[in-house]
Amino acid sequence: MNPTDRPTAPDLAGRRVLVTGCGGPAGVAVVEELAALGAVPVAADCDPYAAGLHLGHPAVLLPFADAPDYPRRLLAAAVAQRCAAVVVTVGEELLRVAGLEAEFAAQGVAAWFPAGRAVSDCLDKWAFAERIEAAGVAGPRSALGAPGELPGPWIVKPRFGRGSRDVYPVDDPADFPTLLRRVPEPLVQTRLTGREFTADCLIDRDGTVLGTVPRWRSQTRAGISTRGTTFTDARIDVLVAELAVALGLTGVCNVQGFLDEEGPARVVEVNPRFSGGLPISLAAGADLVGQFLRGTLGLPVRPDALRGRDGVTTVRWFAQRTALEAADR
Repeated sequence: MNPTDRPTAPDLAGRRVLVTGCGGPAGVAVVEELAALGAVPVAADCDPYAAGLHLGHPAVLLPFADAPDYPRRLLAAAVAQRCAAVVVTVGEELLRVAGLEAEFAAQGVAAWFPAGRAVSDCLDKWAFAERIEAAGVAGPRSALGAPGELPGPWIVKPRFGRGSRDVYPVDDPADFPTLLRRVPEPLVQTRLTGREFTADCLIDRDGTVLGTVPRWRSQTRAGISTRGTTFTDARIDVLVAELAVALGLTGVCNVQGFLDEEGPARVVEVNPRFSGGLPISLAAGADLVGQFLRGTLGLPVRPDALRGRDGVTTVRWFAQRTALEAADR
């Protein structure tokens, strides 16, 4: 289904919404979906040549997430653009604005940010491994710095990282000395078996899982799904509910893991934001962006609108956009 074929949402029509991270696939997907729903997206990014700033929508530049005044600048941009809400699609930005919903609301800007502890535990893969192990959630065994007694085969990845950068499979222990020097703050995990999946989820403020749309990760590039097929498995519903409790997740999140023919679904990591593969779930009919915005604005959320159709396969490709003008500062 083409996003432009979906009906607009009358209660969201005309609402201006600032979307951050529009240099990445998640931000672009949210901007395009908001436009399809009849809202008015305002694309924002720290890079004046970010693709999402040149799609024909209002656009603004923001500082990097580590700028001391990032939260103030984000709120000021939303107010200046007369936005009713803000959607943050970058984990490091979420860490800076967690807990600031009341400050945004005082300026007339609605926001739904995950808790700071949930964001930090998802960004820090070692903290994440410790949290899920303590909660009894199925996942890989992990060790920080060296494999120790972990059974192989293994995966070596950075403690802090994204997009599958510096992630290496290891079958021969003789490879560890080189990889442990190459990977920054290396985390070693027992490699999981089974088929890899990812699931886009929306979790209510009380921790209730409102919707989960799993898909097989049939093809990935730089850690982002470029081809996937939606499916349903009750074991993933159980896993997402356990993660919501263990991590205190609310709002949108993306769960990545593995599924065998038997046994529980096992988690590898969670991103507390919209995923780069979001268009696959949207194409399956799950109104993740619209319902998240409704929840952000304090409108009723419809769990029935979050169900995706099984067996929908989406193939993604890249396009070029000529940036004739830089975004306004």
